[in-house]
Amino acid sequence: MRRRWIADEVTGDTAALVGDHATHLSRVLRAQVGQEFDIAAGDVVRRGTITTISYDRVEFVLDATPRREQSLNPTAPKITLALAIFKFDRMEWAIEKCTEIGVARIIPIIARRTDAHLAAAAAKRHDRWQRLVRQASEQSRRSTRAEITTAVKLKGLAGEGILPAEGLTRIVLDESLADADEKFRLAEVLQSSSPAAEVILAIGPEGGWTDSELTCFHDEGWTAASLGNTILRAETAAIVATALALEALR
Repeated sequence: MRRRWIADEVTGDTAALVGDHATHLSRVLRAQVGQEFDIAAGDVVRRGTITTISYDRVEFVLDATPRREQSLNPTAPKITLALAIFKFDRMEWAIEKCTEIGVARIIPIIARRTDAHLAAAAAKRHDRWQRLVRQASEQSRRSTRAEITTAVKLKGLAGEGILPAEGLTRIVLDESLADADEKFRLAEVLQSSSPAAEVILAIGPEGGWTDSELTCFHDEGWTAASLGNTILRAETAAIVATALALEALR
């Protein structure tokens, strides 16, 4: 099975990787002219043969027959993960695994319980997070990379351009519902919701969302849900919630 790369540039029957994306292939993997890979461009994948290599650019000629990915369903709901920022090594593990599972977009959130030094460092971490989701998207053989936005404060989550105005189901994970009736379980909430073009799941930091944050979610029309009667670490909750949502919405 050929390794897959998501093209940075596509023009007709040629494609290219650029920047550090190309550097990884040319210098780390020691690619050579004539090697063949699968090149993803939108909803099609084509076999690409390397024609030129430089430090920050690798160019391919694409075969004439694109194949459409059978797994892609343009009408299927997209999953967005609003992930409160917590300890970076564990958060980045969650970002990687949720991308592999199939999340469409990740929005890092500066929550009340986010450590101040992590909140301050989040902006400088964004380039690393973009590389991480690109690599995880390619490793899991996705045809498009997941998106990860810059970090925003919770009150900015509803800001113009961040979330669509319509066709969005908003669900916030609330640890206080762990022992509540099963109707508050995430799978039940998803199944009882009206079909939407996109679902956004809000996952709190260690210690969960504060009462004032949960009130804010409620006031903005979010539905509260739980993952059952156990309290999970933030990274585990993110992965479990993403997997449950994708399964429920298939």
